Amino acid sequence: MIIRVRQAAAACALGAALTACGAPTAPHAARPAPSATSAAPSRPPTLAPGPAGLTPVFRNGPRTLGKVVALTFDADMTADQGARAAAGERFDNPELVAELRALKVPATVFMTGRWAEEYPAQARSIGRDRLFEVANHSYSHYAFTGDCYGLPTVAADRMRADVERAYTAFRKAGVPDAMPYFRFPGGCYDRAALKALTPTGVTAVQWDVVSGDAFATDADAVARQVLDGVRPGSVVVMHCTRSAAPATERAVRTIVPELRKQGYRFVKVSELIGDARARR
Repeated sequence: MIIRVRQAAAACALGAALTACGAPTAPHAARPAPSATSAAPSRPPTLAPGPAGLTPVFRNGPRTLGKVVALTFDADMTADQGARAAAGERFDNPELVAELRALKVPATVFMTGRWAEEYPAQARSIGRDRLFEVANHSYSHYAFTGDCYGLPTVAADRMRADVERAYTAFRKAGVPDAMPYFRFPGGCYDRAALKALTPTGVTAVQWDVVSGDAFATDADAVARQVLDGVRPGSVVVMHCTRSAAPATERAVRTIVPELRKQGYRFVKVSELIGDARARR
């Protein structure tokens, strides 16, 4: 399931879902990300740091390397939503994951640490399936800036720890190799947030196509919005939470065959980042 740098249209569409979107563990250092010049072929590709060494931000892949598109799914759950989950609210969407598998669609799942704690078996299943890759969406799903659609805010001196805590939750759930990619809750970030995350070595991943699936009930409208927005190299943001995005699975059933009919190939974010890095 967000200087101020913002993709206004995408963040606004997600804001409502993100405002609706445990037991503490000791912070653990995130797996160091490889540098952009690393020669190790087995390491996930990342972008070189931005100006002044800030965390780099990735929005889409190259437009000139063929019709490829990355579907990404935010598995949102905030640190304080345990009571709602205990009362029966579902923040997961196993039917969507099953549909992606049936359609053989590679995807990147941006998962919060709290989600992995609530659904460890699902986190482990996704993380061990080579069709998917798991990336970091924070532990708490609290905002990394002020004024981010009503989300609680992570203090600047706790931002790094929040990201590292998510990686710890993934490991405890049995996710073997979470990627060194991070998506800001709500898509909101600023220079201070990028600076705070520099030591983690992550590449921040935004998007260029917002699906509009947040709280949507019209799957056809979601599908149309994605199909109208996709271009070669696009990153599409969607959600993997039944309570906040109940129409996503049905929309995917339309999106995937139509894009394939148009000649698109589905890839993970890591492939797009690798393409972008090779072009620099």
